[in-house]
Amino acid sequence: MKDTKTMACINMHGILGCLEDLCWFSPEAKKLASGKPTAVTFVVTDGPSMTLRFRDGACIAVPGGGLCDIRLPFSSHEKFNGMIDGTVTPFPSKGFTRIGFLTKNFTALTKILESYLRAKPETLADNDFFKASTVIMFHLIARAVSQIGNNDKIGRFSASNIVDGTVVLSIGGTIQAAITVKDHRLTTSRVIPEQYHAIMEFADLKLARDVFDGKVSTLGCVGNGLISMRGNLSMLDNINRILDRVALYLA
Repeated sequence: MKDTKTMACINMHGILGCLEDLCWFSPEAKKLASGKPTAVTFVVTDGPSMTLRFRDGACIAVPGGGLCDIRLPFSSHEKFNGMIDGTVTPFPSKGFTRIGFLTKNFTALTKILESYLRAKPETLADNDFFKASTVIMFHLIARAVSQIGNNDKIGRFSASNIVDGTVVLSIGGTIQAAITVKDHRLTTSRVIPEQYHAIMEFADLKLARDVFDGKVSTLGCVGNGLISMRGNLSMLDNINRILDRVALYLA
């Protein structure tokens, strides 16, 4: 079963964090993130918080609160998850004069993001869209691993068995994310350290997409060499156990 706090953390840092990549790949999203710089902070009581900073056609996701133009508080994890699902309308505690950005720009951005995360076969036929969608999904999954490892009961058990160090997830050696473990707490970053302890690498984008979509078996791809796993196998085994939980939350 899904844990509501874990789901809120994935929605906050995982889903909303995808807006960074979306603004990089999508000209339409870049246009929506242009204009007057705007910072939107999301705060969940006894839960996660994050600030999205939109400026010059880009979006930067910053964990935590801080200075913002619009502040959206949520009294529970369920209500924040409801905003992501489209069943709850947030009410700002700050930024009433900037409400237009939320109702127009931000809402439009989330709709574009959905088209990339839940892409239709006909849109994936376009090579550029296929790459963008797969890269966005890859970084979402990498961030979700840390949120599940830190919050989900089963995920925390796997994390408790991971020694300190860094595991790199990679597609073809060019698209990468690092999951660093410290005192059994996981952090996902795009910065790859010079030295790491293990790596799990997909041969190419198509293979990664097939795995993400559940079209091929990860175990089978490891067996035939399409997915390579090198380094500390115990770390990789436990990261893979957490990865198994990602599909449950992102389904």
